Amino acid sequence: MNSPTPSSSQPSASAPAERHSAAELAKQLNELLDPVLSSRRTAQPLAARLAPLTRELQDFALHWVHVIARTSGELAYQFAATAPDVLRQADPVAAEAWIIQAMDTFDRAGLHYAGSQLNNIDALLLALRHNAEAVAFDDASTVLRLFICGLGGRPLKLEAGDETYTDTDCIHLPARIFSLGSREKNFLLYKALATHMWAQSRFGTFNVNPAGHLASFEDPARALALYNYLETTRLDAIIARELPGLARELATLRDDVEPPPECAPLAAPSATAQDSLALVDALYSKFEPPQFSYMGTLHPELARAMRASRVAREKKELQSELAKLLGAQPGDALVDPEEGDARRYSVENTADDSASPALNLDGEPVSPPSQIRDLLRSIAQDFGEIPAEYFTPASDGAHTNNSFTDKESADAAEDPQLDEDVVLYNEWDYKRRHYRKDWCTLREIDVLPGNPDFIDTTLKHYAVQVGQLRRTFEMLRGEDKWLKKQPTGDEIDLDAVITAFADLRAGRELPQQLFQRRSKVERDIAAMFMVDMSGSTKGWINDAERASLVMLCEALEVLGDRYAIYGFSGITRQRCAIYRIKRFAEPYDKTVRQRIAGIEPQDYTRMGVAIRHLSGLLNGVGARTKLLITLSDGKPDDYSDNYRGEYGIEDTRQALIEAHRAGIHSFCITIDREARDYLPRMYGAVNYTVIDDVAQLPLKVADVYRRLTT
Repeated sequence: MNSPTPSSSQPSASAPAERHSAAELAKQLNELLDPVLSSRRTAQPLAARLAPLTRELQDFALHWVHVIARTSGELAYQFAATAPDVLRQADPVAAEAWIIQAMDTFDRAGLHYAGSQLNNIDALLLALRHNAEAVAFDDASTVLRLFICGLGGRPLKLEAGDETYTDTDCIHLPARIFSLGSREKNFLLYKALATHMWAQSRFGTFNVNPAGHLASFEDPARALALYNYLETTRLDAIIARELPGLARELATLRDDVEPPPECAPLAAPSATAQDSLALVDALYSKFEPPQFSYMGTLHPELARAMRASRVAREKKELQSELAKLLGAQPGDALVDPEEGDARRYSVENTADDSASPALNLDGEPVSPPSQIRDLLRSIAQDFGEIPAEYFTPASDGAHTNNSFTDKESADAAEDPQLDEDVVLYNEWDYKRRHYRKDWCTLREIDVLPGNPDFIDTTLKHYAVQVGQLRRTFEMLRGEDKWLKKQPTGDEIDLDAVITAFADLRAGRELPQQLFQRRSKVERDIAAMFMVDMSGSTKGWINDAERASLVMLCEALEVLGDRYAIYGFSGITRQRCAIYRIKRFAEPYDKTVRQRIAGIEPQDYTRMGVAIRHLSGLLNGVGARTKLLITLSDGKPDDYSDNYRGEYGIEDTRQALIEAHRAGIHSFCITIDREARDYLPRMYGAVNYTVIDDVAQLPLKVADVYRRLTT
């Protein structure tokens, strides 16, 4: 049974609206919470507690019970039980933020944690009392990202989370800090937390294996807390040497606790994480470490997995880039083409520890491109040096390193959560009027080459049409525009002359702009083609899509516009995929043609996340006009996740709105005859076209592009 929408009548300007009675409230709550009510658990006690509230607050509570019940009836019941206490002490804006935060927790961690958050009213009220002094991550993150970037070392992402830690790739910080009594001190705490997480990654806190070493202790968690304190002491000393001004700021946050004498060696410039780990054995039974406000949490297992994945990836990347410097292919021996002798790379560390190691070739210094310098710096950050095997050719993809086994690195590289191409995207939940944060996991994947005969067959079959398209697009490239009402020009502007004559007869001054001249139109267009690769495109539709892309590319090569082609599909929110067919920077060559031939149907049609990702890529191109053109055979759809129907349509619409705000014009070409029922809602009344005959798709796509860009 569909839940009714709660009454939302507005109070008059002269008097507040009359409250709902307890009976009326009980009736609505019974309908909204029916699945979780029983003979012992009824709506009457909830209604009795809501009855004394104002009509405005009653409607607010009923609205959110209705919204939450669509996600979880039990969570809605818990909200209804706690809402009266919250609404008596907090304004609706703060209460709404509290509700949305609990629903985000439900998405990430489930009912138990979300219910705990809803019932933790004291934490909400405490946050409200500190609201004036609080600093939110969203407010501080822009400055912090620039600050961390300026500190040097490997680039690190920043994200908000429930605790402070780093996995050596990303720094996770609290979503809000309000514990120090002023905005200035709370921001300083953000800065201190970010600095220490950066220092853990930069100065090798996880270059050892703390989890393995500390597992033998009676209480491994206590041993890990001690290691955290010892590393904080060591990193404080490093920060004091390298960033004395920042160190003075951080000192104001540190409790006046003297470290034990055994910690003195950690202040030495030569101290490493191995020294901290060794001290755990000496201090475990006689020292209880304090917890400073800027000390985060250590998650060595996450850092170790991320490090293993990075080690495997960067070794292959470095070997490949070094081979390119010599004109070799990955897997080839690094051989001097003239002398026939093997060439040898080597490095030497610079005096500046933050700089990348100096690269030599056969003992002579070389100046590598920035990508190699960044790789050398990152590898040296993980190992303290560049392992010798990194300078051997990358042949079979095997790798070794002095801290991790091959199996660990391979497992980490295969873990989807550690894939370098994984990107997390929000998704719009129209029922909540709020984004589900980091809800979709998306990967970029290259399309595997297909049969090149398909390209030749298509060009032969559509030879006449391709020739016509080329001629049409050639005319677009050389198209001129008449500029009217000019002071000088190639011809008289008859319209301007007639207007001028009328002005003269009316006694007004004769205007001088009576000519028109030709002006060459400069095209500044970047087009992104988003191709539906869902399972429903199997057969003729897939063939038509591929043929469309072949003809389009042939025409666009004549026109000279910048364009990219990506496919999209996936199954569930955790396996969304973008398929690389042609990047903006890639030429339309044999490789791209083979990828077009290799386009095959995949899974489902989760469109919102694909639009957000491709809009981001399109925004990275400097062009006056940016187009996002979708080729699809149906409406947004996915397996489970409730993405079918209105939810998927509304998420896609929201993603298109985001693209529009970024200056991107979106258009959809579809063969779904039912598209007129939902595309106007998503794209607007004029930003789509429906092609009834699949066979006409190859001829229509290029024609639609021509109309969009003229």
